[in-house]
Amino acid sequence: MSFNQIMYISTMVGTVTPQDCAAIAQRSATSNRRDDVTGLLLFNSRRFLQVLEGPKDAVDRIFARIHDDPRHRAVVKLREGQIDAREFGEWAMAFDDPAAPSANLRDKVAALLDSAGPSTRAHFMGSAEMHRPAA
Repeated sequence: MSFNQIMYISTMVGTVTPQDCAAIAQRSATSNRRDDVTGLLLFNSRRFLQVLEGPKDAVDRIFARIHDDPRHRAVVKLREGQIDAREFGEWAMAFDDPAAPSANLRDKVAALLDSAGPSTRAHFMGSAEMHRPAA
């Protein structure tokens, strides 16, 4: 069985709080489970980077909804195609508090990328590194 996979990046419009991120994660986990969609969503205090994978109609419908969501601007599809196996066994979200960026976002993201290919891993690790506090 093959799946469709889309990776995109977008820029946040307005302010997103940790509570907003938790609410997005809860709603998305419920609907994605229903639609058999898995993936990873990273919010690094400024940009969203997401991989969606699953049945083509479900992935396309979710991406269209995100593309039209006014909380996103500059939505850029980085990759789209068929995959033979999922890179993510379940839907997960990693996010950082814009008011108090944490030093461990990179570690949190790395733990979620166990089965991801090199390109996916590079995109997510690079995004996790952006806007990190000085060591």
